[in-house]
Amino acid sequence: MQILDGKATAASIRAELKEETAAMAGRFGRKPGLAVILAGEDPASQVYVRNKEKACAEVGITSTAFRLPPEVSQTELEELIDSLNDNPDVDGILLQLPLPKGLDSQRLLERISPAKDVDGFHPENMGRLTLGLPGFRPCTPAGVITLLNRYGIKAQGKKAVVLGRSNIVGKPLALMLASTAGYGNATVTICHSRTPNLQQECLEADILLAALGRPEMITADMVKPGAVVVDVGINRTEKGLCGDCSFEAISLRASAMTPVPGGVGPMTIAMLLYNTLRAFKLHNGLDMGPDIL
Repeated sequence: MQILDGKATAASIRAELKEETAAMAGRFGRKPGLAVILAGEDPASQVYVRNKEKACAEVGITSTAFRLPPEVSQTELEELIDSLNDNPDVDGILLQLPLPKGLDSQRLLERISPAKDVDGFHPENMGRLTLGLPGFRPCTPAGVITLLNRYGIKAQGKKAVVLGRSNIVGKPLALMLASTAGYGNATVTICHSRTPNLQQECLEADILLAALGRPEMITADMVKPGAVVVDVGINRTEKGLCGDCSFEAISLRASAMTPVPGGVGPMTIAMLLYNTLRAFKLHNGLDMGPDIL
């Protein structure tokens, strides 16, 4: 079985972005800028933000983190987003989720300028994805497609089954796989908690993509021999980190599979960096380039 090494692939992408970012900074006299808003004290979110800051520094992107207390108000966050929208040195704005209780995350996401929405969550960018128009694609789905692409795994003509229907991963991933872009043209089924005969649906998949958030829910008897398995889940258990798939058992049946950790996670951050560079190009009147690398 082939390991789809997201950590190594992301490192290669960061090296490519570092070179291009330096060229852009030299041409326009400033580096691309990313603003990250972190409200509250969620431990996982704090780790994610530190990782994003480190990755930005590695490739030459200026990152500014706004760390706000849990009691921050909706109005304060909206005013911060407005100021970042107006700041010419900020190319991308990332609102780290989840937010503290009482805050309307959807309203805040919609407040971000679509041209600075490097997470790809604004309704305009989601609509552009649905219509096959250029725009920012959500980082995790774009990371999955890029990883498959880098390993020469084509979706065209394949049966792809996406487990999960979240707005962050499941839905946009299904849309990308079904799109007419060169990386798409798969026949896609979306499964979820109300899907009957889940095992049978999974067994029909040439490419099985799990984004359920349930530790090792997908077992070997749900995987067709020779299938490609992409495990988007990352779950903290008493035994440590694990994905949504039972890696050891499935690895005996699959032809290729992502590990957890070291699979999709690093690709998500790599695509955030890529989207920030695309936003910088957009703001300087250049073509943003393709959806994926």
